[in-house]
Amino acid sequence: MMTVRRIVIENCSIATVDAHDTEYASGHVVVAGNRIEAVGAGAAPEGLEGVVRRVDASGHLVTPGLVNTHHHFYQWITRGLATDHNLFDWLVALYPIWARIDEPMLRAAAQGSLAMMARGGVTTAMDHHYVYPRGCGDLSGVIIRAARETGLRFTLARGSMDRSEKDGGLPPDFAVETLEGALAATEGTIDEHHDASFDAMTQVAVAPCSPFSVSTELLRQGAELARRKGVRLHTHGSETVEEEKFCHELFGMGPTDYFESTGWLGEDVWMAHCVHMNDSDIAAFARTRTGVAHCPSSNARLAAGIARIPDMLAAGVPVGLGIDGTASNESGELHTELRNALLINRLGPHREAALNARQALRLGTYGGAQVLGRAAQIGSLEPGKLADLVLWKLDTLAHASIADPVTALVFGAAAPVTLSLVNGEPVVENGRLLHVDEDAVARSTREEAQRLARIAAQH
Repeated sequence: MMTVRRIVIENCSIATVDAHDTEYASGHVVVAGNRIEAVGAGAAPEGLEGVVRRVDASGHLVTPGLVNTHHHFYQWITRGLATDHNLFDWLVALYPIWARIDEPMLRAAAQGSLAMMARGGVTTAMDHHYVYPRGCGDLSGVIIRAARETGLRFTLARGSMDRSEKDGGLPPDFAVETLEGALAATEGTIDEHHDASFDAMTQVAVAPCSPFSVSTELLRQGAELARRKGVRLHTHGSETVEEEKFCHELFGMGPTDYFESTGWLGEDVWMAHCVHMNDSDIAAFARTRTGVAHCPSSNARLAAGIARIPDMLAAGVPVGLGIDGTASNESGELHTELRNALLINRLGPHREAALNARQALRLGTYGGAQVLGRAAQIGSLEPGKLADLVLWKLDTLAHASIADPVTALVFGAAAPVTLSLVNGEPVVENGRLLHVDEDAVARSTREEAQRLARIAAQH
């Protein structure tokens, strides 16, 4: 019988983010294969067989890997544009550029987005891709292959748009799909790529873009497709006051009521942003266990507002963190969203009581796992769960004078990642990616961004 390969991590602070927020000032984590075998105080048990690596993690905090719940990878090659726009004006400015994207451009953009996340402690990524110009090639396959090459666990939210400018929407006419085409392509992506197993590395969700870029029938039939296939549903919701006005004018109701009327509230649904929600909206999300991807930096960049995260959490709404696309959050990092979520929410009515450091860490780990429907497998450090974890270096100038390690991680400067494991396999070592040439990715993203700009300028 083959001995299980084990990795032992010792002498570290540990924040498990389990149901009791168990923490150890100095403890150990034992990884056996792709699972967490043991977590506890002090040294690891003696006599373990098959130990292939021992890590002295003195000066480090070990946490679950970060879980990103909202992103648009293709935007990596349109960073730094339309920097002084609100959401609708920003979309109008950028849709004509995005509509020219092709496979090489998307490959470079996906590699850049994934690399930046992985370097910063993300172990589970997601991409909401909804731009499928006619004749663009296999864009979903490009994204999934890039995630596999980087080594991250991944959910592709296969997006779609069928409401273009001629129908009162925002996207250009040639950038949208037909209702039938979008549904067929989404089902094909699920059939080809979705893995429902416990330790799945790739999953697929059904993800029509937004109320102002998809038809009611695409939402309704998309929800039916997702539930027939047993996958999750994702879209944008209640991001701006302009969106709320759009929904009232077009549908005679606000976004939450509209979503409920199309089958888009439920424990298998999560929505990005949810900034403009009243008490009734929050109660509906809590009642149906609909999840929220909170994207504080993007909401600030586009002047969308401050989501009522403390009220959502108090009501029992599942909430995770999202980077959003890097055309509205140029950093492309999730670990900085821990801090930004805490700080921005403290500008709201709850002030200093809005969020604390441990709540912010939970949003970025277990909360994200809940939102993606994977809380049984990832999001906390517990025996039997998948071995997705991060060692944050906290003994340098940037953090050494902050006594509490979780406070140091959340309130302090972005902490270096010494080691990141995904499914028990190293993905980052000493701040460098193991499976991706960062310099080559930087070159390709710059070249493809320049090529996209030239093509867009010709139209």
